[in-house]
Amino acid sequence: MKKLFLYPAAIFAEVEPTQVVTILGSCVAVCLWDPVLQIGGINHFMLPLWNGQGLASPRYGNIAIEKLLDKMLFLGSRRQDIKAKVFGGGEVIETSINQFRIGKRNIELAKELLQELKIPIISSSVGGKYGRKILFYTQTGEVRQRYVGKPKNTQNKFSTEIKTR
Repeated sequence: MKKLFLYPAAIFAEVEPTQVVTILGSCVAVCLWDPVLQIGGINHFMLPLWNGQGLASPRYGNIAIEKLLDKMLFLGSRRQDIKAKVFGGGEVIETSINQFRIGKRNIELAKELLQELKIPIISSSVGGKYGRKILFYTQTGEVRQRYVGKPKNTQNKFSTEIKTR
């Protein structure tokens, strides 16, 4: 199986089965999976909203999610077949200032935009104080995660994602 590391502000989707690895702190990754065609795609965004200035980059959630959906549709998926899984958004830097709570804002944006696009979130692991390393298998839609920065005395093996339904 092909393997790929997904960097921040990147999007990946293709027909060939691939294991995609990414590491998230306050960033969020949205995994889209089409169980009918058995193809998937993933993004890794850093900030929730593009403000309209400069380049409309996938470093922003609203751009990254829409561009990932466009790629999935281009590959032949039908919108009604696509399912989403959402990961990340950890508050790895403590702050009491709401506008700096990037992780929380990234999570909210992902959930709101996917709801607007009528793409159901079937599982997620978001928030908390730790980062995550995730492995996304595009052919099966499986996502495995391990916490990053968790104390060494706690068990921290790769586990499957948390189901929301």
